[in-house]
Amino acid sequence: MKILPILNKARVSILLLTLIASIAGCSQEAAAPESTEAEASSSVTPSSYAYVTSQKSDTAGVSVIDLSTMEVIKTIDVKAESPRGLGITDDGKKLIVATRENESISVIDTDSGEVLQQIKVGKNPEFVRVKGTYAFISSEPSAVGGPPKRHEENEEEEEGEDDDDDDALPAKIAVVDLEKGEKIREITGGPETEGIEFSADGTKLIITNEADNTVTIHDIESGELIKRIETHEMGDRPRGIKVSPDGTTYLATLEWGNKFMVMDKDFNVVRTVDTGETPYGIAYDHSGEHIYVAAKKAKKLEVYDAKSYEKLNEVSIGDRCWHFTFTPDDKQILVSCGKSDSIFVIDAEKFAVTKEIAIPDMPWGVVAYPKSMGSLDSK
Repeated sequence: MKILPILNKARVSILLLTLIASIAGCSQEAAAPESTEAEASSSVTPSSYAYVTSQKSDTAGVSVIDLSTMEVIKTIDVKAESPRGLGITDDGKKLIVATRENESISVIDTDSGEVLQQIKVGKNPEFVRVKGTYAFISSEPSAVGGPPKRHEENEEEEEGEDDDDDDALPAKIAVVDLEKGEKIREITGGPETEGIEFSADGTKLIITNEADNTVTIHDIESGELIKRIETHEMGDRPRGIKVSPDGTTYLATLEWGNKFMVMDKDFNVVRTVDTGETPYGIAYDHSGEHIYVAAKKAKKLEVYDAKSYEKLNEVSIGDRCWHFTFTPDDKQILVSCGKSDSIFVIDAEKFAVTKEIAIPDMPWGVVAYPKSMGSLDSK
């Protein structure tokens, strides 16, 4: 009889099939953790957003742009009127917005969009910078009508073009403790403070004072005036201010000089650089190799070599473009153009406009998160 050999062959076949199935199962089990790890890595990648204030808005205030799609995904009601300057905390959880008509800042939860608190900071708040758990906000107590006039031409600005400030009283920089939720002190600047920057070592505050054509340097803790730089011979109305990534150079735009001035680490003016007409926002890129300037009346975003100061390129943008930010990956630049009711998106490598995003009610400022280089913020 051949039954036993047949049975033996059958047993061997069954054993082989079982062994193959077991090996396959082990391979699948071994692969599973790798797949799960990849999924987990993907799920924790943070989203990137830009936040844009609309100066004439009284029903909303901040447009939120998803930077992966370059689309507005929601608007945030700041519960106040005329939002202008804004800044974001290092962890991205709070957005700080200066609201002009309410003499306050709105502290906003970026996740829910809810206003957590409104803190009085002084009349006519405008510029916001955030450092650690503190916010620094310029306020101008002499807001009684009309921007300062050009000495040579007594030029009249368009309605809504600039701040309604008078130069009788010095501006104040309100220092707000964001953990306590209150203004803890003030630093006295010059009349009509425009820009605020921190020194590389974090011990000083550098302020551009538009109405008296000065840049002043203050001790950040005491507020004491350390140095005062007159800009009139180089150009009037200093506005934008920025420190280089390596901390060795400071730049300030001179709006009515069509220049930016260059200061060394000790705040000595070493040169000026010609720009397009009426420059305002200024920033370095992350590498510190290039300088970007928003020239309002020229309707250009310009780029300069940060060593030679040679103008390398420019791109045409919209009307009243003051502030801009890089995206967190440094590949694109978003420019806020108030009179065009738009954000212009620029490819940072090709230096060409790739998209225009409609933002109503005169967009003023723009910052990105994760924190990015720009005229209002830095990484």
